[in-house]
Amino acid sequence: MATQSSGKTAEVIVRGDAVSFKQEVLAGKHRLLADEPVSAGGTDAGPDPYDYLLAALGVCTSMTVGLYARRKSLPLQTIKVSLWHSRIHASDCEECETKDGILDRIDVELELTGALTTEQQAKLMDVAGKCPVHRTLTSEINIRLRPAQESSSP
Repeated sequence: MATQSSGKTAEVIVRGDAVSFKQEVLAGKHRLLADEPVSAGGTDAGPDPYDYLLAALGVCTSMTVGLYARRKSLPLQTIKVSLWHSRIHASDCEECETKDGILDRIDVELELTGALTTEQQAKLMDVAGKCPVHRTLTSEINIRLRPAQESSSP
């Protein structure tokens, strides 16, 4: 496994070659594939990068809502999170701070089933917006890109 300069083992490793978009994703013991659709020059062997981004947000949202419901003994039965990514003109976004250029927009639709009161449903919707991935995506993100360090091990 690759390590960071601190000696910590990388949590996710992505490997590919320079001849295609197809990538192997190693997340702990899990192996996933990523690719681009045929229309973008890929082979559609797996979800594209934005599909994975949406999946991360959707999974975190569902897990957070489910955990809250379990802790509060709410009668929540199922959770369905549907997500879409698009790009919009900043001037068309009333709630956005930025007013120039193009913005990325993620629409999230949450379907909750169970004998929930209106108040319980509203609280779960509020909790959904507080999942850790949602907070990460809506905060300032500092991505440090650097070349891999030479390994002294064989």
